[in-house]
Amino acid sequence: MENVSIIAVLGFIIFLLFLFFAGFLLTVKTTKKLGNVLLASFLIVTALDISVFFYTQFIRLPLSVEMFRMKLGNLKDPLLFLYVLSVIYTNFKLRKIHLLHTVHWLVSLLILIPNFFLVDTALQEQFITNYDELPEGVFLNVIGNLVSLGYFIATLYYVLRYRKLLLENYTNETIFKNYNWLKQLLILLFIGQVLTILKGQVRDISGSVELTEIFRIIVLSFGVFFIFWLFLKALHSPKLFGGVDVHLQTSKEVEKETITNPSEITMLKEYMEQNEPYLDPTLTIRNLAAQMQMPMRDVSVLINQNLNQHFFDFINQYRIEKAKKLLTDTQQPKLTVLEILYQVGFNSKSSFNTAFKKYTGKTPTQYRKSVG
Repeated sequence: MENVSIIAVLGFIIFLLFLFFAGFLLTVKTTKKLGNVLLASFLIVTALDISVFFYTQFIRLPLSVEMFRMKLGNLKDPLLFLYVLSVIYTNFKLRKIHLLHTVHWLVSLLILIPNFFLVDTALQEQFITNYDELPEGVFLNVIGNLVSLGYFIATLYYVLRYRKLLLENYTNETIFKNYNWLKQLLILLFIGQVLTILKGQVRDISGSVELTEIFRIIVLSFGVFFIFWLFLKALHSPKLFGGVDVHLQTSKEVEKETITNPSEITMLKEYMEQNEPYLDPTLTIRNLAAQMQMPMRDVSVLINQNLNQHFFDFINQYRIEKAKKLLTDTQQPKLTVLEILYQVGFNSKSSFNTAFKKYTGKTPTQYRKSVG
């Protein structure tokens, strides 16, 4: 009874916090309204899913309503997937085709109509009790797992593709804030999903009520941690940075459409050395292409494929070479490391030190001493 009480309290706390944070997302003023609506919807559906841990001890809903609440969980994966897309792409919009993401949920309800929604209460009670052994339950469980796996793979693909787009098109590390946010969010959600699966396996294999309750407490405790993490993220980063254009392609996706002239590589390197565009901390591959009066896709393939470097690393390499010269320049007053990092196009000491050590094996201070 004590464990049941803990579960009910934890479930109630998570339910309230999820709804509170969803309300915050729906009311806060932001330019990324669609993303907030999708994340809020995901939190609301998750809150309704978790509510079973406490409300069943006090009220008994009609079984049709209870089944409908259970099947709402099928919308969690699509909502999370669409939210990820809204974070990645600045111009992402919901279109009619996105209604396809409700198919799994609608099909699940349709399958249950004949033998559940259209029968009396006694048969509904029997249906829910034996749900996992019935043909409908077995089929929906298998399909549900496959659909969840599909959404996980699709989400992972788009997040990894997003990282590649950032590396191939930008040099300002602040643009990676979205990617880091998504990476952390997906890792935590994956951990929560693994704990939920383990809880189900313990329940089905061991049959131990006590052990199952312990795992429920672990899952719900993780849920409390997760929502507080969301609150801290919201306080630390009140607004997310912009994503990328939905039509932006990776260099491999455009490589087959672009023919590279070997002389263009020489021209690119000469332009970098003579004009030093890398000194601009906000430099993007679009800016560089405009300066060189070349199509952006040509510059992208030139750097990311022919030179076999991400644009991010290509530009940083020039910045580090410039920094090395400034660190050892005896013809002018000795500059501090902080002054140098800003001069060569970096925005923070941590990113400068990381990049410098990557290319030289030493920190800027160590390098200055070694050649001094």
